[in-house]
Amino acid sequence: MLDFIQINEKDNVVVALKDMEGIPAGHKKAIKDIKAGENVIKYGHSIGVAKADIKAGEWVHTHNIKTGLGELLEYSYTPQYSEVTKSEPSTFMGYKREDGKAGIRNEVWIIPTVGCVNDIAKIIEKQAQALKTDEVDVICSFTHPYGCSQLGEDHQNTQKVLAGLVNHPNAAAVLVLGLGCENNHIEGLKEFIGSYNEDRVKFLVCQDVEDEVESAMGILEDLVKYASSFKREPIDVSELVIGLKCGGSDGFSGITANPLVGVFSDILISKGGSTILTEVPEMFGAETLLMDRCISPEIFNKTVELINDFKGYFIRHNQEIYENPSPGNKKGGISTLEDKSLGCTQKGGMAPVVDVLKYGEGVKAKGLNLLQAPGNDLVAATALVASGAHVVLFTTGRGTPFGSPVPTVKISSNSALYQKKSNWIDFNAGQILEGKDIKELGQEFYNYLIDLASGKILAKTEQNGIRDLAIFKDGVTL
Repeated sequence: MLDFIQINEKDNVVVALKDMEGIPAGHKKAIKDIKAGENVIKYGHSIGVAKADIKAGEWVHTHNIKTGLGELLEYSYTPQYSEVTKSEPSTFMGYKREDGKAGIRNEVWIIPTVGCVNDIAKIIEKQAQALKTDEVDVICSFTHPYGCSQLGEDHQNTQKVLAGLVNHPNAAAVLVLGLGCENNHIEGLKEFIGSYNEDRVKFLVCQDVEDEVESAMGILEDLVKYASSFKREPIDVSELVIGLKCGGSDGFSGITANPLVGVFSDILISKGGSTILTEVPEMFGAETLLMDRCISPEIFNKTVELINDFKGYFIRHNQEIYENPSPGNKKGGISTLEDKSLGCTQKGGMAPVVDVLKYGEGVKAKGLNLLQAPGNDLVAATALVASGAHVVLFTTGRGTPFGSPVPTVKISSNSALYQKKSNWIDFNAGQILEGKDIKELGQEFYNYLIDLASGKILAKTEQNGIRDLAIFKDGVTL
C-alpha cells in the first residue's frame, strides 16, 4: 500500500493513506512550496488559500490554509458535459403500484399530521404488529415535532414532506393520523397529497372518536389486507430513484466512497434511472462544476438560484456562509469547505444535471437531479425520501447509525471503519485504497443495490429497525 496518493496531476498536495510522521491518515502534505496567498490544489481545483508559506513536505491543514470563497457570486453558463451513453437495460424485483410508480418495499406506514399524536402513533404501531402478514414487510410510524404553530412556507415545508411520504411507493398503504385542532389539519394536508386511492390511504382524527387506538386498529386491518395483495414482479431499473448523501466525512471520502457512488450513479442513469444530489451548503466551492453540467440555460439558472437562495438563508440568520467543515470532518483531514465540497459533489458522477428540485418537490426528470436541502444528515435524508428516493446512499468516513424512512445504505470510505462498525456499515469503499479498481467495485455495488431493491438484502438500518424522520424548519413557532 502506498504512503500517499496524488488525486490529480495538477495537485500541489497529496493525501496520507496511513499515519505518517506528523501527518495523520487522510490529511494532506505539500509536495511543493506554496507561498502565502497561493491556492492549495486538490482534486485539480483550489481548496483554499495558504495563510502562510508552506514548505514541501509540510502538513497542510486548518493551521495554514483558509477558505478562498466569497459570498454571493456572479456565474456564467459554460456547458461542459457529455451525453449519457445508454447501457444494457436490467430489472429488479419490485412492487408495481396502481398509480404507475414502483416500490422496493411493501410496508404500511402510520404518519402523524402533528407531534401531539406521536405517542399515540407509537402505541398504534406496537398493537398493529398483530395484524402483520408475510406479504407486508413492516408496519411502522414516523414521528416528528411539527404540524402546528407554524406559519407560511415553514408550515408548507412540513406539509410537503408529509405528503411526499404519503405518496411514497415503498408504502403500500398509509394511515394519516391527525389530532383535530392542529393547523396542519387533514383537509389542508390533502391539498398537498393530491389524488389518492381511498383503499391505500386512510385518515383518522383522534378528537373525532372515543377510542383512537381501537379505531386505528380497525382501519389498519383494512390497510394491511390491501397491502398484502401486492407481489414482487420484474420492473425496469429506470424506475429506481436513489438519493445521494454523505456525512461524517474524512480525508478518504473524496477518494473512495464518494467517487464510488458517482460510478454507481452513472451506471444507473445510463440505464434510465434517476439519482438526487443534495446538501446545498456542501456544494459551495464546487457549484460551478455542477453548473457547467446543466443541460440547458433554464436548469443553469435554477442551479444558480439554488446556491444563492441557500446563501441568502445563512445571511438572513446572520451566520457565516462557510461555517463548515465540522469538527469531525477536520479531524478526518478536511480543511476547508472547498475541500469538503469537491469531495462531496463526486457522488453525482459525471452525468448532466437534468433538473433542480425545491424542498419537498418530487422527481420528474430521469437522470441526475439537484435538491434544495441542508447538509444535516437526518434533514437531508428525509428530503431525499420526500422527493421519491427508494434508497438513500450514505457515504461516511467516521460512521453513523441513523436511518431514514427508506433503506439507508452506509458506505465506508476506509476498511478500518467497515471492520469496526460492521453493525452500521453495509459496503466497504476502502477496498479502493487497497488496489481494487473503482469501476469494478462500482459494478459490484450496482449489483448489490439491485439485490437490495429486490428484497434479497436488507440494509443495516432496516435490520436494526432505525427509521428517522427530520423536517427542515425555517420559521417562527407560535
